[in-house]
Amino acid sequence: MDEHTRDPSVDPPRGDPTGWRDDGQWEHATLRRATEHGVRLFNSGEFHESHDCFEHEWYNYGRGSTESKFLHGMVQVAAGAYKHFDFEDDDGMRSLFRTALQYFQGVPNDFYGVDLLDVRTTLTNALNDPAALHGWQIRFDGRYLEARAVDVEYAEAFD
Repeated sequence: MDEHTRDPSVDPPRGDPTGWRDDGQWEHATLRRATEHGVRLFNSGEFHESHDCFEHEWYNYGRGSTESKFLHGMVQVAAGAYKHFDFEDDDGMRSLFRTALQYFQGVPNDFYGVDLLDVRTTLTNALNDPAALHGWQIRFDGRYLEARAVDVEYAEAFD
């Protein structure tokens, strides 16, 4: 575990996703924290803020690591949704989603609590029909989470 990604205040998961260790700790707790904030903001339509959560944490990991690929993919997911919903730029969305799908190759389907199989499926469907994004939310620990004030505060720290 990298010392800079430890944080004993990060809650345990519901279930046993990849990233949760047998000793009852996260391999990278700051990744879990950033992911939860990012997913909550995404699910509330705050795509730019969601992007910032994933991007800031992504900088903690070197190229080629599973953590880096996951976070880079999630950056692309948030940016693609932002392109679609805020700019009506579906060509830009498709380009970002194709890249995200490439980054997600080899990343476990339950990485740090994100239902990545559903994310992959939705991105693939949206390439053909962008309306697949309408009403879609990212499942985290088996639930659909909405943003809270603390999630917005977390993202604002990166402005």
